[in-house]
Amino acid sequence: MNLEALTALLQNAKGVTHKRDIAPILETLNLGADTAIQVGDDCAAIPDGDGFLLLAIEGFMPEFIAADPQFAGYCGVMVNLSDIAAMGGRPIAVVDAIWSADSAAARPVLTGLKNAASRYNIPIVGGHTNTRAGINLLSVAILGRAQNLLTSFDARPGEELVAAIDLRGYMRDPAPYWDASTNAEPACLRADLDILPAISEAKLSAAAKDISMAGIIGTIVMLLEASRLGGFIDLAQIPRPPGIALERWLTVFPSYGYVLSVNPEHRQAVIARFAARGIAAAVIGRTDASRIVRLRDGTEESVFWQLGEHALIGCAA
Repeated sequence: MNLEALTALLQNAKGVTHKRDIAPILETLNLGADTAIQVGDDCAAIPDGDGFLLLAIEGFMPEFIAADPQFAGYCGVMVNLSDIAAMGGRPIAVVDAIWSADSAAARPVLTGLKNAASRYNIPIVGGHTNTRAGINLLSVAILGRAQNLLTSFDARPGEELVAAIDLRGYMRDPAPYWDASTNAEPACLRADLDILPAISEAKLSAAAKDISMAGIIGTIVMLLEASRLGGFIDLAQIPRPPGIALERWLTVFPSYGYVLSVNPEHRQAVIARFAARGIAAAVIGRTDASRIVRLRDGTEESVFWQLGEHALIGCAA
């Protein structure tokens, strides 16, 4: 696939187009740059003493729950933990809300929640249940705490974009999910998540985001939008497992995947922390003040998003 066609494919990918639904919600709720707590990050960061409380929530589509209910429950914990880590935090506790047609339909979802909570050593402390709803839905929220923040709003021009992805997994075909969690050792899962707060506390980076359903390119656009920046992404440098086509990999949601904006003087220290845990990490681009996001593939370059003209999630309007 040539770069022009790949650019168009990614611009119209479901994970990216869904992110555009956020902007009108922010407008309706009057949430923006002037609010006390910045909106558009992986978590709400609430000042608390000498640090921050972190609060995040995730909801799951009925078709995902129907296709893979136990993994949906597992993801309820896993993706929230990823949000906390992406902001330099450590988790405290999880709550969930589950609606199901009956108790039998709820059981595999709850089993997945329980398994993930056990493997990541995070308590589920309550929630809401309705097993007579006639529909299967799940929402999970998490509370965490950070000493120093990694945010989407603090990238600076001239920094390097570092991608860190755990490639020790497999595709959960036919879904676009790269699972490097359910077969990993629990102690490894916990230690790997701790890399992000350790980077933040060492002040090796101030800006990061976990790779979401928008894929790595869409995630970078959201990071750059919040920081009112642009930049380029070198597709050839993105860590990728063998045997998976680039166009598919760029739309994948990985169970462990982050993008950090890093001052070049801290590049090696950041990459070394991931490498020490066996996680692939590499410089894949650079930020600038243009507010234009460009993709590079060899000698070719294309414009992926012009943030000065078109918002993605609208968090920096």
